[in-house]
Amino acid sequence: MIETIFNTTSASGSISLTSAILTIAVSFLLGGLISLTYMKTSNKIAYSQNFSLTLILVPTVIAIIILLIGSNVARAFSLAGAFSIIRFRSAPGDPKDIAYVLLTMATGLACGTELYGYAILFTTVLCLLMTTLHFTNFGGKKFSQKLLRIIIPEDLDYEGAFDEVFEKFTISHDLRKVKTTDLGSLYELVYMVSLNENVKQKEFLDALRCRNGNLNITLSMAADAAEY
Repeated sequence: MIETIFNTTSASGSISLTSAILTIAVSFLLGGLISLTYMKTSNKIAYSQNFSLTLILVPTVIAIIILLIGSNVARAFSLAGAFSIIRFRSAPGDPKDIAYVLLTMATGLACGTELYGYAILFTTVLCLLMTTLHFTNFGGKKFSQKLLRIIIPEDLDYEGAFDEVFEKFTISHDLRKVKTTDLGSLYELVYMVSLNENVKQKEFLDALRCRNGNLNITLSMAADAAEY
């Protein structure tokens, strides 16, 4: 009786209960593998739990849709019309997340067309590739950009005053902003500097302090420099 209830016919043939269960199971497991890969290759603090759960469900949802549509053109157009009224909103995230979304979609399509072997093969290979690229730090920079704020007295000529220190500790430096402060008795210099990974920041700051009369110096992340 159960088989009679769930068995249906599409333009591509019969969809059996066994086939539907297998499609859901394989797509769900592969979605879990993709989600685990995402969590392992993302910042443990910054990655989104909701996005991880979504990666598990997307292959299954797409597989079910493809399984039900088959090669029925009328169903395909009906589905396109239904989805056209949906608007998706999401906050900007890691560009790498797009690759995971596309991977889940491809996995769902393969499972929906009952190409389970190819779905398992492609998902496994791509997850291993993403893991390898992550742990080898492919494309990673060997330096970090920092925003440097230096307070100097008004009688100090800031042009070239710190060049010797910058040449010793930085790969590059760029003066982004100069302004007066404390009723014009002090100057605030804002630099964008690129530091080597092996540079000790304390030594760098101590060298600067010797040049600016031990006034305030702030070294912060480059993300704070968007306004400059």
